[in-house]
Formats: sequence, C-alpha cells, structure tokens
Amino acid sequence: MATWTPDPSFYPSPRMAMKAPQEKLAYVAAFDPDRKKPDAIAVVDVDPASGSYGSIVGQTDMPGVGDELHHFGWNACSSCLCPNAPHPHSERRYLVVPGLRSSRLHILDTKPDPKHPKIVKVIEPEEIAEKAGYSRLHTIHCGPEGIYVNALGNAQGEAPGGIFLVDHETFEVRGRWEVERGSQELAYDFWWHLGYDTMVTSEWGTPKTFEEGLIPEVLLGAKYGRRLHFWDLHKRKHLQEIDLGDKYQLVFELRPAHDPTKAYGFVGVVISLEDLSSSIWTWYRDGDKWAIKKVIDIPAEPADPDQLPPLLKGFKAVPPLVTDIDLSMDDRFLYVSCWGTGDMHQYDVSDPFNPKLTGKVRIGGIVSKAAHPGASNGALSGGPQMVEISRDGRRVYFTNSLYGAIDPQFYPDGIDGWMVKLDAGENGGIEFDPKFFVEWPKGHRPHQVRLEGGDCSSDSYCYP
Repeated sequence: MATWTPDPSFYPSPRMAMKAPQEKLAYVAAFDPDRKKPDAIAVVDVDPASGSYGSIVGQTDMPGVGDELHHFGWNACSSCLCPNAPHPHSERRYLVVPGLRSSRLHILDTKPDPKHPKIVKVIEPEEIAEKAGYSRLHTIHCGPEGIYVNALGNAQGEAPGGIFLVDHETFEVRGRWEVERGSQELAYDFWWHLGYDTMVTSEWGTPKTFEEGLIPEVLLGAKYGRRLHFWDLHKRKHLQEIDLGDKYQLVFELRPAHDPTKAYGFVGVVISLEDLSSSIWTWYRDGDKWAIKKVIDIPAEPADPDQLPPLLKGFKAVPPLVTDIDLSMDDRFLYVSCWGTGDMHQYDVSDPFNPKLTGKVRIGGIVSKAAHPGASNGALSGGPQMVEISRDGRRVYFTNSLYGAIDPQFYPDGIDGWMVKLDAGENGGIEFDPKFFVEWPKGHRPHQVRLEGGDCSSDSYCYP
C-alpha cells in the first residue's frame, strides 16, 4: 500500500488541487429504504468523452442488508502531505463506507478495477462497540493520523455520540478520539482547521430520535441539535460550545475554508421553529475564541395545504430544508441544497460575512416537482440533497434522497432516485447539463457522492 512517491492525487495546497485532472468516475452510496436487499456503491461514468457518460457502469453490493450507507470517504488524501503526517507515501485507494443503521464499516479496494471496487474487509458493529464504544456510523474523513469516523450514538445507541480512529493501512479500530468531551453529547458532522489545530463538530440527535423518522414532539420541543463544538485537534479536548438558540434545529453540514490560513467556515441549519426558514452561519476566529454569525436566511414558501404532506399541512408552507452545503476549492462559491423547495443555490462567499446569490436552479421539490431537460418523467420527486463539487469548481453533482425513514415524511408518494450535474461558470452562474440525468434503478436511492481522485469535501490541506 505504501509507495516511494506520494499519491499523484494528493496536493499540498487547495490552489494546486484545483489544477488536478478532470474526474472520470463518481462513486455513489445507494441504499434500500425497505432494508430488504443489500445497499451498494454505484460507479457513475462522468467522462463527457465516454459513450457511457451519465450512466451507472459498475456496482458493488454490500454483504448484508439494512446498512443505510451514508457519508463515506477515502482511506488517505492530501492531508498525508502535512508536516506532522506519519504516512506521506500512502495511496488514495480504499473507500471507507459506513452503515448508519447497521454500524458496519466496509473497506472497498478501488485499485484493481475502479469501476468494480472489491470489498476487502468488513468491521462488524460488535468490534467497533468494544474498541471504540460507538455505534451508528455517519461520516468518514481522512486525516493526518489516519481515518476518522464519527458516530451518532454510543455502543448502546444513546448519547454521547462521537469520533473514533481507524488505522489507514491495517483498518484496525484504534479507539475513541475524545480525551476530554466537555459538554458535547449529540453528534452529526465534523471537520477541522489543520492550520489552527481545531476540530469542529455539529449536532443532530440520538438514534432513537431519527431512526424511525423525525419526531414532531422532539422537533417542536427544540430537543434536536442546536450547537457547535470546538476542540483542540491534537490534545483531543473540548474547548468551546456555541449555542445557536433553541429556535434553530438540526445543525448539520460543516464546511471549513480549504485555505489553512483562513480561520472560518460555514454550517447549515435545517429549520427555524419560528418561521420554517433555513439558514447558513459563518464561524470565525474572534481573538482567542470562536464566534458565529448568521449570514444567509432562506425563507419558507407559502403553499396550498392540499399539496403538502401531513407533517406540513398545518404550516401552509414549504420549508427549504437545507440538508447539505459544499464549498468550492478556492473558497469562493458555496452551494446550498434546499431539499424541500427543490432549489440549489450558489453564493459568492469571497466575503464570508456577506454572501451574494450568484446562481439558482430548481429540480424536484415537495410542491414544485420541477423537471430536468434530460428526464423522461416530467414531475420529479425528492430535491437537491448531497452535493459534491469537482476540484476545479466547474462541475457540481447532486442526488435527491436524505434518509430512508425521513424521505416519506416529506415525500409521502415516494422518491424515485436521480443524480444530476450542473455546469458552473468561472465567475458564477449554474445550469443543468442536459446530457447528464441518471435515473436511479428501482429499489435503491442515491445519497453521498465521491469523485475519483478527490473532490471539494474529501481532502484537507496544510499549505495555502
């Protein structure tokens, strides 16, 4: 697995990563919401010169059922080039794929045949519970010390959730990451500022509050996550908590600046209990502490109750439901998925405290069901959800399913899966690629997307 020279897909800086070759394959987590057939990693051809462009060209089925594959990642990435990294000659070769419901961790080798990754190891939930004390695996990031995995529950599926490490070569579970947890109990996403030795974590809820769907009483009682936590990355100690306030619920995806000299990042908040709006917040360094400021409000849209699912009829509005965000490699454009209304927003965030809307498309949506120029079916279900950006920032891919038990709460007529691609202008603006519409095979729904060689949410960098 070690080589004499660093993997060519590793770049010391985001500036250099932007010059990387164009991706030709995308890996997509696909799950069976009925938990009757194995989930899979699908391989999609994203090479415009290929005769199979915009189609699924390979698939690797998981050995079990009911995994609910979620936010997977690579065993190694550009953080291996950090001066404190003990493994600069590793390969970006293995996909590390967590099951959010099953708590299994799957290791897939992409090197022998990139279109047909091979499962080489499965780490069972009992081993993870014994060695790390966690369950309900959610997100994978490759860091300087190895593979970081976060989990939304402890071994019993209760609070606290947290993070553990896996060896990037042997795939042995090392153990729990936190040394001093402080006030943190709930977990969701995590990322870091390598240049500031800081980990940032966000919050959703314990497994019992989401595995069978969102619970209205918990949501309206402001019992879901509403905080950010800041940690000393190397001492593994909790430093600070920021409470956004009880009207803000479901503090989800974190996107720190790629440039390691910039001490700020963005987080999406799914819903406000006050008006059903979604919001984007910028966290930033303020003296010797971290602070946060709301920089984008996305309002709910009035709607006929007859067009709304039971959960929303009384509100007479469609919430935007910002469920994912992604930041371009040059830290210039932030993409915001509005899964409820069906919008994908593009903001110029060159000034992270004063975003400017520079592009917007609509597809799907609870009420609008907006079409795509390449789709055979005019009315599309679901909406923009997991979003991924190419390293050069010119291509944006996204899928339409959130979570098996939550999808029917907002789309009770069912979700037919799809994956689309946007072309992005150099100075802003987005439009659909009419030749790229992947109609997902029945029985699976698509979720997380990873691009061959890396993308805008897979790597972190130690040099500007």
